[in-house]
Amino acid sequence: MAAKVARALLSVSDKSGIVELARGLAALGVELISTGGTAALLKKERLEVTEVSAHTGFPEMLDGRVKTLHPKIHGGLLARRDDAAHTAALKKAGIAPIDLLAVNLYPFQATVADPDCRLDDAIENIDIGGPAMLRAAAKNYPGVIVLVDPADYTKILEQLKKGSVSEATRFELARKVFAHTAAYDGAVANYLSSLSDKKRREYPDVLTLQFTRLQDLRYGENPHQSAAFYRDERPVPGGLASYRQLQGKELSYNNIADADAAWECVKRFTEPACVIVKHANPCGAAIADSIAAAYDKAFKTDPTSAFGGILAFNRAVDAATAAAFAKQFAEVVIAPRFEQDAIAQLAKKDNLRLIEVPLAHDAQKHDYKRVGGGLLVQSSDVSKDGNLKVVTKKRPSEAQLADLRFAWTVAQFVKSNAIVFCRDGMTLGIGAGQMSRVDSSRIARLKAESAGMKLENCVAASDAFFPFRDGVEVLLDAGATAIIQPGGSVRDAEVIAAADQRGAAMVFTGVRHFRH
Repeated sequence: MAAKVARALLSVSDKSGIVELARGLAALGVELISTGGTAALLKKERLEVTEVSAHTGFPEMLDGRVKTLHPKIHGGLLARRDDAAHTAALKKAGIAPIDLLAVNLYPFQATVADPDCRLDDAIENIDIGGPAMLRAAAKNYPGVIVLVDPADYTKILEQLKKGSVSEATRFELARKVFAHTAAYDGAVANYLSSLSDKKRREYPDVLTLQFTRLQDLRYGENPHQSAAFYRDERPVPGGLASYRQLQGKELSYNNIADADAAWECVKRFTEPACVIVKHANPCGAAIADSIAAAYDKAFKTDPTSAFGGILAFNRAVDAATAAAFAKQFAEVVIAPRFEQDAIAQLAKKDNLRLIEVPLAHDAQKHDYKRVGGGLLVQSSDVSKDGNLKVVTKKRPSEAQLADLRFAWTVAQFVKSNAIVFCRDGMTLGIGAGQMSRVDSSRIARLKAESAGMKLENCVAASDAFFPFRDGVEVLLDAGATAIIQPGGSVRDAEVIAAADQRGAAMVFTGVRHFRH
């Protein structure tokens, strides 16, 4: 067991909880050493503190760039307590051991997040002494308690009051330090690697990412594959990784992938909405005055595919909605909240996974996809597609426009080539993932007819342009009277003519939504 903590060095940029930590340490008889703003704050709180410059006998210099880079600091952190030679070396040099270190770093990431950040400001927020101390203390974790996260202060104080901090806890704190400094150095490298003639590019020459393991999964896409779920170090609000599971078995790899697809789609709607996903594709989606009504409409699109699917709602799930989908076999239900009477009702289905995710409409800045030996990085597909251009003689009605926008939103989340039939705020048939857009159109029609959906006077969406008029003719033959698509084909004139000849309306978005 490590020796009693006699001396602590506190030097933090984020002052959260530091006064309480210092008071707790002082009450245990621990000598406090500190720097600059932290020392001033502790003195203001009437705590006895030794400034680092007084401890080292060497004044801070270079506008504070050099203050803790001194043998009396690093020797006190790095000396092994169980090594007689180290102990003798400290005594000979007049260096006192430092038993606890609390440090957090200059706010580099927050500084460079400002689009107006100048290189000089970024450089001055690259911490040198902080990471050096943290790494020294973490390397010597059996002898030094190292704190980089204010959330750990209370726990460590409680353990010290009971006598000591175990080596296992010290090791966990050290692991956290090395992950933290790695992320910090990665942020610096990402920023500097993104500069060209001091102008910032979106994609750096060297890209460093960090993710934290949330849980091991039973297996991957298939039982012979292992898997784990990781969260981005800085997740966007409302992302799936912030989920809270209320009941059911652990989420599987496929559950998480499909839940993400459903959640990202349903978040795009402002009206009460339900999206049902199966194998990464929406198989039903709808908006209505209530989510119970939206579920009923979404389920009707394709009841066969909805079996074992993922249900996503953009409103709290109430008892009426729970009663509606309780009759269906589903793997996961995801919503911003579940009301207590809904939870009580669904508790009988103990294998059904209920997960809550705070509803926020933020999107990841970038999407990532691994390929053999590399990584594809792109900006996220968050286009609002607000500038619709009517290209046919017939203009869509207001009701058709609403349905076209709805179908277009759903099509964005269907694997390419994607075709979506829609009417009255609900999907009627979805064709996904075909090599030919004509085949996707035919499959969308076939699925609608199989579910008993009437396609007369519906609208249709295509995630990319029609290279030939035959794809449009399949939609018109099925009953579509208005079509939304990006446009941009060399045969746009032929495609528009096909719609004009049938008296149909067509609008171009100017934006494509491939999804692979």
